[in-house]
Amino acid sequence: MRLTMRERQSLVRVNAGRYQKASKKQKRKILDEFVHATGYHRGYASYLLSWHGKRVVVGSKTAIVGDVRKRDRKKREAVYGADVVAVLKRIWVILDLICGKRLKTALPEVIPKLEAWGELKLTPEIREKLLRISASTIDRLLANERKRLELKSRSGTKPGTLLKKQVPIRTFSEWDESRPGFMEIDLVSHGGGDEGGDFCQTLSATDVQSAWTEAQAVRNKAQIWVFEGLTNIRARLPFDLLGIDSDNGSEFINKHLIAFCEQEAITFTRTRPYRKNDNCFVEQKNYTIVRKTVGYMRHDTEKELDLLNRLYSYLRLYTNYFLPSMKLEHKTRIGSKVIKRYSQPKTPYKRLLESSMIDRKVKQRLRAEYNRLNPAQLKREIDRIQQLLWKAVRTKQRTRRAA
Repeated sequence: MRLTMRERQSLVRVNAGRYQKASKKQKRKILDEFVHATGYHRGYASYLLSWHGKRVVVGSKTAIVGDVRKRDRKKREAVYGADVVAVLKRIWVILDLICGKRLKTALPEVIPKLEAWGELKLTPEIREKLLRISASTIDRLLANERKRLELKSRSGTKPGTLLKKQVPIRTFSEWDESRPGFMEIDLVSHGGGDEGGDFCQTLSATDVQSAWTEAQAVRNKAQIWVFEGLTNIRARLPFDLLGIDSDNGSEFINKHLIAFCEQEAITFTRTRPYRKNDNCFVEQKNYTIVRKTVGYMRHDTEKELDLLNRLYSYLRLYTNYFLPSMKLEHKTRIGSKVIKRYSQPKTPYKRLLESSMIDRKVKQRLRAEYNRLNPAQLKREIDRIQQLLWKAVRTKQRTRRAA
């Protein structure tokens, strides 16, 4: 039976004292027993027994005592130096501070893209290191730079009318989630903690199969504006809208939208009341796309509405073409523990290209649009409009305080 390191160290401590005091013949016997018990090489075993606990006086006041439990760690030169980390951080910022697994997947595609647009100039050595770096190493190198905001969300949804009985609860039997076109929709409130009066809302829609996400800012939760926003989103989609799934709010559960879906042969389903996880795909995007970009401030003017939609026009290209996302493939419960397995991170654009349900001409248009896009420039435009939006909020607040 093989001994553990702790047990071998214990044998060294037990035998070292008598080994150092023994005669040559006794030392041989002790050493034979020790080598047989530990499996150490004879020369290494003799070294351990000879030096453990021995005092070596250095100078007049300093003594060094041998201890097998203490080891000198060899300092290795860092594989990924400051030059590699600097480039990695820059790409990470351009790709909106995504996690290591998603960034690892994005690097082989985004590095040539940024080089082609003149955003990066890399030596062959740095490029080679960036392409072989692991996801865990990325997270370790970026750990000190990562900052997380934990902000509590607010819900302004009110229950719909009795019309919700006309909209079936989603059971997944009505949906074919293996093809693009079945989308979860939701409203994100921009009331800033004050639900009084009119203020902007963001209508977000996420395709379940590809994770393609669209966002449209509307004036308020009135049915007319929500329907107009949904129509605008539908016109931008690179696939046919086949189904929508909403919560039970009256902005969705209304005669106008029900009649429209029946006329256009769009499957319309709703979630169970008070079960936010039923709409987990769009709920996730509400934070990762809308809240992380726009925040929780109140937006209730025409100027802010226009800035929000300008922001979303760049954000849709940035997130759908360049930010990989992971999808849960399956989960297994073992007692109280749940093990989740995720698919390889991919961008919504990549998932659409791989789908056999998307027409070849649509894929050609997607590739052409992708080739025209510079992710670094898109990120700069998003940052610029964010600053304009926050400036508009501060100006509005100063004006109202002065009035």
